[in-house]
Amino acid sequence: MHELSIALSIIDGVVEEARREGLSRIEKVHLRIGRLSGVDKEALRFSYDIAAEDTPLAGTQLVIEDVDVVIECPTCRAERSVQQLPLLACPECGAAPERVVCGDELEISGLELAA
Repeated sequence: MHELSIALSIIDGVVEEARREGLSRIEKVHLRIGRLSGVDKEALRFSYDIAAEDTPLAGTQLVIEDVDVVIECPTCRAERSVQQLPLLACPECGAAPERVVCGDELEISGLELAA
């Protein structure tokens, strides 16, 4: 279950940032997770709750924003949202993408402090 190692990394990063910025009483950790990241969100939530026990983040909530897959189509010369995964092709013309613009990220996007 690689979600546990991801949860541990998130906790380490947030705790380090909180110490550096002098933050206390974090209530929510916001994440952006792309559909191509390979992360099982429910397994991550479960792993996070367990890994956060006995840390300054115990009881905090993960808020996950899903990030759709967007590709750059070389034929259309446009960015297109892809919904038919695992097929990674332009939904308009069927061309293979030059690059994935977004949809593979896994990042901490913000922290909310308790009032």
